[in-house]
Formats: sequence, structure tokens, C-alpha cells
Amino acid sequence: MKKMHPFHLVTESPWPILSSISAMSMTHSLTLFMHFKTSTPLMISITSTVLCAIQWWRDIFRESSMEGCHPKMTMKGMKLGMIFFIISEVMFFSSFFWTFFHSSISPNIELGSAWPPQGLKMFNPLSIPLLNTILLLSSGASITWAHHSMASGNYKKSIKGMMFTISLGMYFTALQAMEYWQAPFSIWDSVCGSSFFVATGFHGLHVIIGTIFLIISANQLVKMKYSKTHMISMEAATWYWHFVDIVWLLLYSMVYWWGR
Repeated sequence: MKKMHPFHLVTESPWPILSSISAMSMTHSLTLFMHFKTSTPLMISITSTVLCAIQWWRDIFRESSMEGCHPKMTMKGMKLGMIFFIISEVMFFSSFFWTFFHSSISPNIELGSAWPPQGLKMFNPLSIPLLNTILLLSSGASITWAHHSMASGNYKKSIKGMMFTISLGMYFTALQAMEYWQAPFSIWDSVCGSSFFVATGFHGLHVIIGTIFLIISANQLVKMKYSKTHMISMEAATWYWHFVDIVWLLLYSMVYWWGR
């Protein structure tokens, strides 16, 4: 009998192409919403993207835990895919930092040749931003604790670490929302307001996505569907959360502290 290649154990999936189409439709419908205030295509594309993600993750969990279709070669491919995804996210946030530095280092005459522009009061970096920094650094330590505990087979400590990280992520999001609510300027206040809210807003979105990622991983952990050698989704969630931490440190040091 011909030996089956390890990748052949995983069946072909429709979700990657469907997720790509849904994500592309979401960007187009978002443009339509901004120009024509048409919300129906945007809601349909968002719903489609969420449903594709749910079905895709369901199939991956089923293949790994119930069908045993994730040998070392498959897991290696998944890790590589996550690394490439994080690299694409690095490029995504690099564009925001580029915009910020391009405008702040040499402010043009429309900005009053000053940064921040006259009359625009920035946030105090020693208030909510500092607390959020402490929260994310603590969450980075707790998710590392959870990961190493799982690697050593200690489920109880791993669950505690995951729950603590999820709580800190939710607390961060609540504080970010409160900061936006109390903001003395808006996204329409010159390029300073636009660059601030776009950069921090997309980071906040990534925190929400990362928190959902951790909740799903914690659910699998509680059901004891992970082992020392099979915990790809938890490792991916850990890597993603560390990426979110690093981006926030850059935002805090450059946008909140240096940019004020």
C-alpha cells in the first residue's frame, strides 16, 4: 500500500477561500458605508466573515482532537502560517507608525508647524494609558505562565493563567472605551486625531480578537482537548497576544508619550 503523505490526512476545506471572499467583501462594503451610509452590505459581509471563522475553527478542532489528523508536519505548517500572519500584521501597523512619524516629526503649515497642533490637548500618559500598559504586561506574563504550565501537563495552573489573561484583556478594553468616551478631541481633529484613533482603535480591535481567541482556547483547555504535544491553537493565541503587547508598548512610548 502506498504510504500517505501527512498533509493528506487533512481534508480539503472550503473555509479559506470563503473567508477571503468575505473579508474582501467587508472592506468593499465598509467603503460603501463611509461614502453612501449603506449598512446592509457591511452587516452581511461581517456576518459571513464571523460564520466562516466559526466553522473553520470548528473543523480544525475536530480534526485535531477527534480525528487525530494533525501530525507533526501539519502542525509545523500551521505554526508557519501563524508566523506569516503575524508578519502581515507587523506590516499593517507599520503603516500607522509611518503616518504618525511622517506628520509629527515635520508638521506642515496646516498643522501650525507644531505637534500636537495648537488647541489640541493629548492624553496624560501617566493616567489610563499607563494602567493599560501595566495590564497588558501582566497579561503577557500570565499567558506565558499558562503556556508553560500546559507544556508541563499542569492543567489547573494553565486554566488559571488563561482566565487571568482573559480578565485583563477585558479590563483593558473597558478602560480603552472609557478613554475614548472622555477624549478631549476626535478622529476628525486634523491628522493628529486621525492617526491617534486609527492606530489605537485598530490595536483595540486586535485586543478584542485576541481575547476571543483566548476564550476559545480556554474552552478547549477546560474540556482537556490539549496535550503537551498538541496545543497549536493555544500556542497561536499566545504568540498573537505577545504581538498585541509589543504593539501597545510601541503605541504607548511613541504616540502617548513622545507624541504629546
